[in-house]
Amino acid sequence: MNKLQPVYIKNVSIKDSFWSGRLDINQDVTIPYQYQMCRKTGRIDAFKLDWNGTAAKKTHIFWDSDVGKWLEAVAYVLACKSDNLLEKKADAVIDIIAAAQQTDGYLNTYFTSVEPENRWTNLRDNHELYCAGHLIEAAVAYFENTGKEKFLKVICRYADYICSVFGPEKGKLKGYAGHPEIELALVKLYRVSGCKKYLSLAVYFIEQRGNKPVWFEKEIEAVQDFTGTISDKHYTADYSYNQAHLPVRLQKTAEGHAVRACYLYSAIADIAYETEDKSLLTVCTNIWNDIVSNKVYVTGGIGSTDYSERFTIDGDLPNYEAFSETCASIALVFFSQRMFYLTMDSRYADLIERALYNTICGSVGIDGKSFFYANALEEWPEKRKYQLKYQGKKYSHSVRQQWYDTSCCPPNIARLFASLGSYIYSNSPYMLFVNLYISSKVTIKVDGQDVTLNLKTKYPYDGRVSVKVEVAVPLNHTIALRIPGWCSRAELKINGRKISLSKIVKKGYVILKRMWVNYDHIELNMDMPVVLVTAHPKVVQAAGKAAIQKGPLIYCLEGIDNSRFLNDIVIPEGVVFKVVKGKIISQKTQFIHFNAYKRLYSSGSLYSTCDVKLKKVKVKAIPYYLRANRSDSEMLVWINDGRTKYNTKL
Repeated sequence: MNKLQPVYIKNVSIKDSFWSGRLDINQDVTIPYQYQMCRKTGRIDAFKLDWNGTAAKKTHIFWDSDVGKWLEAVAYVLACKSDNLLEKKADAVIDIIAAAQQTDGYLNTYFTSVEPENRWTNLRDNHELYCAGHLIEAAVAYFENTGKEKFLKVICRYADYICSVFGPEKGKLKGYAGHPEIELALVKLYRVSGCKKYLSLAVYFIEQRGNKPVWFEKEIEAVQDFTGTISDKHYTADYSYNQAHLPVRLQKTAEGHAVRACYLYSAIADIAYETEDKSLLTVCTNIWNDIVSNKVYVTGGIGSTDYSERFTIDGDLPNYEAFSETCASIALVFFSQRMFYLTMDSRYADLIERALYNTICGSVGIDGKSFFYANALEEWPEKRKYQLKYQGKKYSHSVRQQWYDTSCCPPNIARLFASLGSYIYSNSPYMLFVNLYISSKVTIKVDGQDVTLNLKTKYPYDGRVSVKVEVAVPLNHTIALRIPGWCSRAELKINGRKISLSKIVKKGYVILKRMWVNYDHIELNMDMPVVLVTAHPKVVQAAGKAAIQKGPLIYCLEGIDNSRFLNDIVIPEGVVFKVVKGKIISQKTQFIHFNAYKRLYSSGSLYSTCDVKLKKVKVKAIPYYLRANRSDSEMLVWINDGRTKYNTKL
């Protein structure tokens, strides 16, 4: 297998009209704010292990993971930009974590403070291995990006202890995580440390999962007071929630809790990469194909129901009821990136782009400190208010909040944004891939000499991309540029000379192999018209409807820009779209204006046999990622499509 890898984040500098402001807000607002919330809610102080038995200060089973993701985000920021204050805060948190480590290497705030007698007794629900995974990822990132070893040494001790507890050897536990995450983290730890037992344990966890009898059944028998987030009966009947319904090598479809699933699939892809196991690659390919063919929203969201936050049946992608958790889209990005490393196929980068520019970008507010847990494709504020008032909920997952009791999403967003530079380019000894079009500068080594690309673009609002090559001496190398799946027409020039694409596009990439000289100039111009997207009939809630797309961006309607009852708007035959520059609060954007029809009812009755009349209206659409920043109003992605004329003669 070709060992394609991301370009090290320190070798990429981003200066982009779309992204730079977001990354500044992520560093200057989001990450400091999340530190404050982790302090305020007790997540950081939990590592002081001073719980006194009161409910007010009781540590939660997954708090460690939130701190881990926050530290990981800080690590990526520090790789690209000096921030002494942020670094001091992170070092202080690491000191507290190190002091919390037990003499045997164990490190978990809940089971050290609250239930020390119950280590590893409920792997299904209690997130011990999940929390360990996020601490491992944080330690690896902090070492790689700051050079500081303290956190990594602490985590290696913890990983050594976990290796002593789990495995095929006699006397060790034969279990695995209810919430996958430890597996991909152990692969990262193996890569940075070179210690093969970490990779071996990751492989063991993967191979052990789903074998009969299911480990979780043994736990239920062993623990009398066994409490789970979902009933034991549900689990006993169907372990797909935890992806333990079948051995991994027999799994062909995406099942269960969407975040857990894609963390697991990411780990399987990692192991396929490290061990060159083609059968595991086949497993990943089948599952990824199932997601994109049957279970992904047009916005790149996955996990369509709030019941178990899971994948359901093919085409079950509701709009108002959409769960589409932010963490699930982030996990899908992780999975897709790894699949790209294995295959060099642009389909995987296409899905990364779709999720990134729509669901993930939209999951954090313009203010940098309000977040979506779930990402609906339709909003009805009155119903949300009713649910909050009468259904006993503290908050709605589909309303922006400044924090959540389960706050996995905010620090997950922060770490993904902070690591964005590692997604733009990928590199092998023979080829440099340009995967995302973000204005940036990258430098890599080829045959001992520096090669620099200067990429400039106004993407995602404009499809023109300029890449200038800098080399000290002429160099024979290959540069590959992605032609996104949304693009139906593209033009390429090198040094002003038009190049035919007919024979040089492979798996969605333009393959440019040549002798590069200093200041060679690549120009890629991708047509970016406004188009209407329709769904397969199995997506029943999109039947007879269309979504507006321009480039990678999905658009939506909001009530603040349009009259009430957005579901009565009909896109007419021959619709003409007009792109207009504008702002939403401080964010420059492009609106899409068009004339449409709105259904009117001549009767004031709730139901009527009167004919429906149509009124001409002007409609304004905004990018989906900018929704819910101005007011609490209606929102709609899928709009009634009146373009099709049916021949009704029998």
